Amino acid sequence: MFRRLCLLHKRRSTQALSGHLITDMPSEAVNDATRKAWRDLGFFYDRDDETKEWKLVGSRSGLLRFRTLLLLYVTNPRSAENSEHDHYGPYMYLKVMTASQPGIDRGAIHGSVQDLRRLADLIETKLKNTGAGSVLRIQEEFAVNYEYSLLLDVRDEDFDPASADPELSKSAG
Repeated sequence: MFRRLCLLHKRRSTQALSGHLITDMPSEAVNDATRKAWRDLGFFYDRDDETKEWKLVGSRSGLLRFRTLLLLYVTNPRSAENSEHDHYGPYMYLKVMTASQPGIDRGAIHGSVQDLRRLADLIETKLKNTGAGSVLRIQEEFAVNYEYSLLLDVRDEDFDPASADPELSKSAG
């Protein structure tokens, strides 16, 4: 149900029903749940298919939560099987998936459990001595010959991940 509400939130279409104009604008309750989901996740993400980037935006500690999610994923015994995957965030389109080769593409960030553990280590290393205002790119050092890269946009520690969601910004105004 929550996923359906979030997809409804993302779509924001307008329909006519029984002679009344009904908008699919999310209720404030849905917006609040979405804000809470971003805050619980610790970072905001989006995928840009033009620039071929998965962009994660958060404080250093928030971005380290993605590393923690990767570590939790690889320690789950079911993750050892190819095609296993988990979805993250309020819109659920960030997907981490077990695959035979490491890669970052439109559909997922994927690799063997060893590859994904290596990605978690890369993220930790890159964020170790990084401050707000830095943008870090992970691509070739994780997956050679993949078009997409992972961008880590580091913000101040008081950064609210929900503030980066343009869908929530639209409804606020």
